[in-house]
Amino acid sequence: MTPFIRLHPSDDVLIARSQLVGGTLAENVTIKGLIPPGHKVATRPIAQGEPVRRYNQIIGFASKPIAAGEHVHTHNLDMGPNKGDFERDYAFGADVKPEPARLERSFMGIKRADGRVATRNYIGILSSVNCSATAARAMADHFSRLTNPGALADFPNVDGVVALTHGTGCGMDSEGLGLKILERTLAGYATHANFWGVLVVGLGCEANQINAWLAHSSLREGDTLKVFNIQDTGGTRKTVEKGIALIKEMLPRANAVQREPCSAAHITIGLQCGGSDGYSGISANPALGAAVDLLVAHGGTAILSETPEIYGAEHLLTRRSVKQEIGEKLVQRIKWWEHYTEINEGEMNNNPSPGNKAGGLTTILEKSLGAVAKGGTTNLQAVYEYAEPVSAHGFVYMDTPGYDPVSATGQVAGGANMVWFTTGRGSAYG
Repeated sequence: MTPFIRLHPSDDVLIARSQLVGGTLAENVTIKGLIPPGHKVATRPIAQGEPVRRYNQIIGFASKPIAAGEHVHTHNLDMGPNKGDFERDYAFGADVKPEPARLERSFMGIKRADGRVATRNYIGILSSVNCSATAARAMADHFSRLTNPGALADFPNVDGVVALTHGTGCGMDSEGLGLKILERTLAGYATHANFWGVLVVGLGCEANQINAWLAHSSLREGDTLKVFNIQDTGGTRKTVEKGIALIKEMLPRANAVQREPCSAAHITIGLQCGGSDGYSGISANPALGAAVDLLVAHGGTAILSETPEIYGAEHLLTRRSVKQEIGEKLVQRIKWWEHYTEINEGEMNNNPSPGNKAGGLTTILEKSLGAVAKGGTTNLQAVYEYAEPVSAHGFVYMDTPGYDPVSATGQVAGGANMVWFTTGRGSAYG
């Protein structure tokens, strides 16, 4: 086994499989100095300003001359004078291939009355505003198996009672994009198959009025959706008591569900990676991509996200888009993020973290090329904005930030009933 990995014949770098010491030979190139595991070593002399390739794709430009055998990292590789704004061949649909033959597998799922299929059976408590978050969490705490082990003892088919809270909902434009995204996200959770029923708790005077949210989301109160405000109920204590009472009414009916064989086509996966290092794009992420291809062949859905972390690799996705407008929508979202970072006096390359870099990643281009490997190789069927309901089957994309908790929130609001998270250096988002 060689102490290095060559990913493509046209690459300008090798990846260290273990620490390489000065004087070691790698493809007839003498290593200069120490190369840490997962880091890159130049296979040829690279002139200043010249593009550097890994995966046969540009991962940056030499910021100074690089000698053969030299460590290639942040000290001599960057986004170039145009900050990564170089020509990419989007070639919309060029790599679309015939759909795979449909395979059939099943899992033990929970069929809802309206035809949706769940992988879990929870009761949820949502807050319309940060002001009601404490009350929502207090209700959920009453049913916690840690603090109150007997609370759900009679309801073995209920996986738990959980509060999903946030820090916004007021002090915002009542007609603005922020509120619309919040409304969409809350609606996605309120209608998620993994919730048998949901309580929504507000304060009463917030910008995110519950009645307006119901109307905008085409929702109405019923047996599985209860809404109320702290100000109407008469304070925090009475609100918590009311919420606990409503949940106790829901529990017997929620417990009546039974698992049964359901088609794998009902599985929707949110794809995430975190703490990425130089190995993520050649180990965990492509392994997840292979699993995605299997899921898609069985009719399931996988959602790739984190738009700042596909930057520089988006052309690999547009080539797989089944329609040109799907690829163009993805490019539009990339342009939005470029504008957003610019007006905030940042740049897309601000994304790689110190941990990413310590693990061998250098630029956002390199990180993105490894991140998109999670999406496998099948056709791109649709592109969604944050928390939009995912209706297409197969491999799809959702525009989200690169921050894992926020990204996964949008995916689940869109309908993901599982999340697959690969981790390079030990990132643990639960």
